[in-house]
Amino acid sequence: MHHHLEKHYVNRLGWLRAAVLGANDGLLSTTSIVIGVAAAQPERNTIILAALAGMIAGALSMAAGEYVSVSSQEDTEKADLAREKRELEEMPEIELRELAKIYEGRGVSKETAMQVAIELTAHDALEAHARDELGINEITQANPTLAALASFTSFALGALLPFIVSLVAPLQQMVYFQYGFSIIFLMILGAVSAKTGGAPVGLAILRICFWGTVAMGITALVGHLFGTSV
Repeated sequence: MHHHLEKHYVNRLGWLRAAVLGANDGLLSTTSIVIGVAAAQPERNTIILAALAGMIAGALSMAAGEYVSVSSQEDTEKADLAREKRELEEMPEIELRELAKIYEGRGVSKETAMQVAIELTAHDALEAHARDELGINEITQANPTLAALASFTSFALGALLPFIVSLVAPLQQMVYFQYGFSIIFLMILGAVSAKTGGAPVGLAILRICFWGTVAMGITALVGHLFGTSV
């Protein structure tokens, strides 16, 4: 029972980190766009449109990129499994010794390794080779649709904050409100990401604050220069 819970915790951990990173990307990139537009042309309709366009375009781009990337991984996994299945049919003895060698390399005695390999081969040879030789299991197996959906949702949720701020913040202080709210949420997301990954929280917050400020500062400067030159 404990093992079952632990396995699912590991699964959730990976998805949580990916979701946090997607939200972080959505928040930072959309805020940067909005700040650039607000600095160039401080009109609410233009700012709202920029936030909405940034959110939709970014989320779709993230989803498409993730779908293509994970589809490639899935194709590779399918090709590896097909080749492994063929090898198991054509040279089962060699594949059995190969599996036993893997267990030996993990510290199991030669006799026990061969016995484990024989028993796992009898139970499900392809599953044993997929897991222990190729490193493919239920948790790591590629799912393009799920990955694309997760990327789209997490990016859109992150981008939702600058969109809401663009609706309600005072127009003359729009740049400052966008920056302030974004840095607070970037700090929270950075802390969550660091916690889930086991990294130092303070360092993660400092890093995200620095690079977030740089990204938003540059876009604000570009927007300001563009606004004064037209």
